[in-house]
This record gives sequence, C-alpha cells and structure tokens, in this order.
Amino acid sequence: MWNERYTVDKYIYGTEPNSFLAEHAEMLSGPVLSLAEGEGRNAVFLASLGLKVHGVDGSDVGLAKAQALARSKGVEIQTEVVDLGMYEPEANHYGSVVSISAHLPSAVREKLYPLVARCLRPGGLILLEAYSENQLARDTGGPKDSDMLMTRAKIEREFPNCEPILLRELEREVCEGTYHTGVASVVQFIGRKKA
Repeated sequence: MWNERYTVDKYIYGTEPNSFLAEHAEMLSGPVLSLAEGEGRNAVFLASLGLKVHGVDGSDVGLAKAQALARSKGVEIQTEVVDLGMYEPEANHYGSVVSISAHLPSAVREKLYPLVARCLRPGGLILLEAYSENQLARDTGGPKDSDMLMTRAKIEREFPNCEPILLRELEREVCEGTYHTGVASVVQFIGRKKA
C-alpha cells in the first residue's frame, strides 16, 4: 500500500516538518531514530538542525524520496527499510526517538514500543504525535481502525518506562499534504526514559 501511495511525483505529506515536532525539536538530541519516516520531511528537518538521523520505514519508495529530499536540502540522513513488526533498534543508542503518524496495530506496538524505550539512552526522549480515537469521526486523515489510533491511556500503558513531560489529547489544524489536512484529533507525547 505505501509503495503505491508514494509512487507519485509530489510529496504526499509535504516537505515541511510536522508542526509539533518543529515546535519541540530543540529538546531533542542525537542520534535520532525516526519511526515510519515515509518521504523524509521530518528526518530532513532534524538533519538541517545538525542532528544525525536514522529514518526507518517499510516503503523503499518513500525512503528513496526521503534521500532525494535530503540531497535537495543539502543534508544527509540514514534510511533503512524495515518491517516495524520485526524491528529491533540497537539498545541504549539513541538520544531521541520521533514517531509522527506512525499508526500501528496494537500487536505491533506491544512488541515495538518496549524496544523503542530500550533503544533510548538514559534520559533520552521520545516525541510522538498520532491521531486519537476521536479522529474516527473526522475525514481529515488517519486510519479508520481504533486499534491503530492512540489515547492518553494507551500511551501511559505502552510507555511505562518513560516519564511524561507532555501528554495531551487535543484538536488542532493539520496541513500536511494530501492525506492530512483539516481539523484533527491528536495525541501528543514527549516522554523521558527513566534512569
């Protein structure tokens, strides 16, 4: 599905970073692991700030576009095609993990998220934004499966080893290309790995 979606000339989610990420990027340290990076807009933005970024995604087409975007902006990013259901990032390696619109089934999250927390160095941060279950009533993006959408309670349960710095559900205007546009219901989370 994702290779097919990304096989168009334009960047379907745009080339500008997610606004929640841009607002809080100064908190992040490298290296940064970016989950479900897609076409590269967030990884390229972080690299432009001088951070070393490793973007992972299941779509080789999306990551090829990410590399092209990085070249056009004069930055370097590392990309890797992975199945997030089988992915095991290196333990205690990353200063930060970014997860923007990485809508995964709960069975995948239950396996991946403990590994995400483990891959952070002590004190490292995870920054996550995803559509909330309230998004089901909207036509402005995201999956139509509540299992793949997030809530505060799911975040608290799935990241027990990360102390919340910010955890909120809200409605906000999203303008991120073809598929994410309009008022959206989201969950935003910044968590610090407990020592």
